This record gives sequence, structure tokens and C-alpha cells, in this order.
Amino acid sequence: MKEPSRQLRWERRTQAPLLVLAVTFALAYAVPIVAPDASPEVHRACTRAEWVVWGAFAVDYLVRLALSDNRKAFVRTHWVDLAAVVLPLVQPLRLLRLVSTLLLVGRRARMAPQIRLTTYVAGAVVGLLMFGSLAVLSVERDAPNGNIKSLGDAVWWSFTTMTTVGYGDHSPTTGLGRVLAVGLMLSGIALLGVVTANIAAWFIARFERDDQVERLQLAAVQELQAEVRALRAEVARLGCGGGGAAERPGAPAPRAVTSPTP
Repeated sequence: MKEPSRQLRWERRTQAPLLVLAVTFALAYAVPIVAPDASPEVHRACTRAEWVVWGAFAVDYLVRLALSDNRKAFVRTHWVDLAAVVLPLVQPLRLLRLVSTLLLVGRRARMAPQIRLTTYVAGAVVGLLMFGSLAVLSVERDAPNGNIKSLGDAVWWSFTTMTTVGYGDHSPTTGLGRVLAVGLMLSGIALLGVVTANIAAWFIARFERDDQVERLQLAAVQELQAEVRALRAEVARLGCGGGGAAERPGAPAPRAVTSPTP
């Protein structure tokens, strides 16, 4: 059995710790938005935690790049990871750290073979709803004409936006809020397409499996019919050949038995 590469061993060992760091990032990102009146120390601690988590994912990318057998191919096939690492350095906004960390978490989660597609889609929906609500609330809360002022409004807006329903009772008024809305709309459409394709593939596989079972059963019945015909032919042949020696041509006639005279 071929031994896994150093890069694959690193990814397996760091999968769980990075997911824990991702949960830490979610808490650090949510606390200042949900509790804007928290002390400055709490805000600074959350900001430092966000940067630490992003830094851990950046180090993970660099280590995987160093352990890769073909670094050029790694950079070419993992360009999203590279963009997520470089993005917060271009303009250190909290929203950019959010986007980059979500991208890195998603890329690492897809590498885990134990995570099924349905689980990944469900996690993506929950993550997008949560982070989309927090992000739009942080952007729209202080907007002069904004109508998304509470976490409940933000969650309702995110849900209606992701499902492409769009009641219009809550909508972003800032440019950045509308960018978030477009991202949620596209993400909702993409996730809906993934779910639809997954369900269709399940039905197709089920029908193909049933059709294969039916073909196997039909082949077994045909094989049994052929065996029955062969047995009938053998019985008929033996019956025709077992009618007695007198019926066989060239056989000597039976000798008459006479009783002795007294």
C-alpha cells in the first residue's frame, strides 16, 4: 500500500485543530456585532483572535505549499487559498478577514473525505446565514437610511435573500450591504443547484440499481428455463432408450422356456 505524502499527512493532522480555530473565529467575529456595548478590551481581544485564526490558516497554506511535491501546480490549483491569504493584507477590514477565513475553512473542509456532500451543504447554509446576518448587521446598523437594526432583522433578511424570495421588508441601503446581498443570492442559487443535483443523482442511481436487479433476475429466470428445457430433453431421451431390449434393432430374440414333461 502506497504511503500517503507529507502534505496529505499534514492535512489530516491539522483538520480538527483548524476547524476548532474556525469556530473561535466565528465567536470572535460575532461578539462585537451582537454586543456592541462590550468593553474595549473585549473588542480588542476579538480582533486579535480574528487575526490569529487568519494567521493560522495562512501558515497552514505556506506549510502545505512547502510540503507539496509540485509547488507550481499547488499554487495553480489552490489559487483561491492564495487569494484568501493575501486578501486581508491588501486592506485590513474585518469583512475581508471574514471572507478570507470562510474561503479557507471551506477549502480545507472539502479536503476531508469523511465529510459527505449533504453535511457540507448543510454546514455551508448555516455558515452563510450566520455570517451573512452578522456582516450585514455590522454594515447596516449605523446607516442613516438603514432598516436592518437588529439581529432578528438581519437573520430574516439573510434567509429571504438566500432563498431568493426577497420580501423587500428589509433590504440593505449601503453599497457594501448590497455587495453582501449579491453574494448571498449567488450562494443560495449555487447551494440550491447542488442540493437539486444531489437529489437527482440519488434518484438516478436508485433507478439504475433497480433496473440492474431486474436484469439480473431476468437473466436468472432465463437460465433456469434453459436448464429445465435441457432436463426435459434428457428425460425424453432416456425414456425413448429404456423401452426394453426387444425394441432395440439387432438384439437376439428371447428364448422360450419349456416346462419338463412328466
